[in-house]
Amino acid sequence: MDRKPLFNVIRRLVGRGLRQAEVAAIDDALDRAMAGARHFASTAKLTVSTAGIALIKQFEGCARLRPDGLLESYPDPGTGGAPWTIGWGTTGKDVARHTVWTQAQCDARLEQDLHRYGTEVIAALGDIPTTQAQFDALVCFHYNTGAIRSATLTRRHREGDHAAAMAEFARWNRAGGRILAGLVRRRAAEARLYASGQMLNSPS
Repeated sequence: MDRKPLFNVIRRLVGRGLRQAEVAAIDDALDRAMAGARHFASTAKLTVSTAGIALIKQFEGCARLRPDGLLESYPDPGTGGAPWTIGWGTTGKDVARHTVWTQAQCDARLEQDLHRYGTEVIAALGDIPTTQAQFDALVCFHYNTGAIRSATLTRRHREGDHAAAMAEFARWNRAGGRILAGLVRRRAAEARLYASGQMLNSPS
């Protein structure tokens, strides 16, 4: 960025030329501000990255592969029944006991679900500055819980209290009223992704 017009404005405002130390200080402040702007993305433009997709696939898995190569629905681990799940953690009215899909169907539904859950996370966050890692973690969380609008985690993120938001992941470790080891591991992985590559800030 050409900073000469900005320095000209500053010179006119102060009514004199700028000393070399002042120019260096302003340059440094602008560099730090631009680095911060690059660190956070416009939430509306975010999509789930390969890291976010990999985390979702790691914990969802394409389970119940049959000898004929098709995938069969399986019961919720917390209830032992509904909601029935198939492929990459897909649930819904079209998934019931004995539902069978091909791998291609599972992969296509994952793509649709990622878009839907990503859009819902964007709507819940609004224009709050969000890093790619934070967005990926929140989509993974919402993909599993469906709770992005109501969770205290979301409110803490919107308040800019990233340390408190990271701590909130661990609270979502139950299904059917029981703590599940798989959910404990998943929430810990989401919290690590949320925190990766950034400083955790608390509101002053």
